Amino acid sequence: MYLGIDLGTSGVKAIVLDARQAVRASFTAPLTVSRPRPLWSEQDPRDWWHATDEAVRAVLREVDGSAVEAVGLSGQMHGAALLARDDSVLRPAILWNDGRSERACTRLIEREPRLPAITGNLAMPGFTAPKLVWVSEHEPEVFARVARVLLPKDYLRLRMTGEYLSDRSDSAGTLWLDVARRDWSDEMLAATGLTRTAMPGLVEGSEQAGTLRAEVAEAWGLRRVPVAGGAGDQAAGAIGAGVVDRSRASLSLGTSGVLFVADAEYRANPERAVHSFCHCLPGTWHRMSVVLSAASCLAWAAPLLGFRDVPALLEAVEADGRPADVLFLPYLSGERTPHNDASAKGVFFGLHHDTTAAALGRAVLEGVAYAFADARDVLFGKDEGPGEIAVIGGGSRSGLWGRILASVLDEELTYRAAAEVGPALGAARLARLAVSGEVPAEVATAPPATDVVAPDLRLRERYAEGLPRYRALYAALREEFRRGAEP
Repeated sequence: MYLGIDLGTSGVKAIVLDARQAVRASFTAPLTVSRPRPLWSEQDPRDWWHATDEAVRAVLREVDGSAVEAVGLSGQMHGAALLARDDSVLRPAILWNDGRSERACTRLIEREPRLPAITGNLAMPGFTAPKLVWVSEHEPEVFARVARVLLPKDYLRLRMTGEYLSDRSDSAGTLWLDVARRDWSDEMLAATGLTRTAMPGLVEGSEQAGTLRAEVAEAWGLRRVPVAGGAGDQAAGAIGAGVVDRSRASLSLGTSGVLFVADAEYRANPERAVHSFCHCLPGTWHRMSVVLSAASCLAWAAPLLGFRDVPALLEAVEADGRPADVLFLPYLSGERTPHNDASAKGVFFGLHHDTTAAALGRAVLEGVAYAFADARDVLFGKDEGPGEIAVIGGGSRSGLWGRILASVLDEELTYRAAAEVGPALGAARLARLAVSGEVPAEVATAPPATDVVAPDLRLRERYAEGLPRYRALYAALREEFRRGAEP
């Protein structure tokens, strides 16, 4: 069996996968996000470790830990865990959906104008390098003490193994990696005031990257098994869904939303805010369009609209049954693809006396679906089809949302077994590859299909009319968003 750990934004999920690729146990320990100032989003890395310990202990109560052969890691990308020489945490980690570093992005590109060519991406506030520019300018005493910068899952690896290592898929999201060469860029590090000494060593996601410390193994009831390189959450989710070539794309409905496609060669499109990263398998890359707020929009809307939780909101929307006559811009944390606009905000447009809570809930579901339409058009263009689209992430449990998404995108969506544990499943598969020597494509297969959702013809026509209005609303408000963000 194989242990997969996924460090998300809202919780740490641990699963145990058996040799037949069946999930034998699953548990999620919750996490909270701190937002001490506008645009800020932070977590304490020590909370990541406590939640991981809780989740792992929970799943290992359900299986025989002596049968676990290896551990795999997945995690939220871009976060900056800043460590002193003694590995102590210097400040709360700045997360992927933190928007404070927009001006730092400008300074970074001024220092290294070749940034898009080197990294294959635009400088965006959510990426790691601009965060360190911000820290150097606003917290110089902290920056002076930084000995290591680790991504979230790699902080867990340090606690588990004592090793400073990262995989290339996660590291590609820092803006310090030369993505085509799959190695750190000395030029990008210098632009941030850092050198390779602050960076972890690089491995492929399917390679071994450390061994459990004796005290950790004993506490969890495991042998001192290897820990795989692992992956950023999106690459891990793709491995869980079998997205290893161009025949299949994945649509992730987590805290954020991601449309993901794998490539056998390096392809970049930074001009349209498409992310071009290394995949977590050797010699492969991937591109993705990122919607910063997806399922997190539902978590925000449910209590605001008077529902006890997200399932209650979905139940009310389903019972109401009517498409919304209100538009919702889901930019609660700004937006990446295609706008690269940290200043963008969430908006309800078209409210009237008869607007109900259910109508607003429906508008939220539709607004996120429209954002995915933007993401799809940028990623694939008009002439390139996505092939099968597999839906993964916690939002995949909503059949209602699936029907809306299929109708907005005018695409069939495939739901597969264990879709809701996608990144943790991918992490467990990478753990298996790290010790088995198997061919990756024979392990990272598509799980059995449980449902295929086709577009609803009536809804498709309605959404084809609504999408241009959605896009026009952002265009009309873009300058107002930016004015509102000025100090």
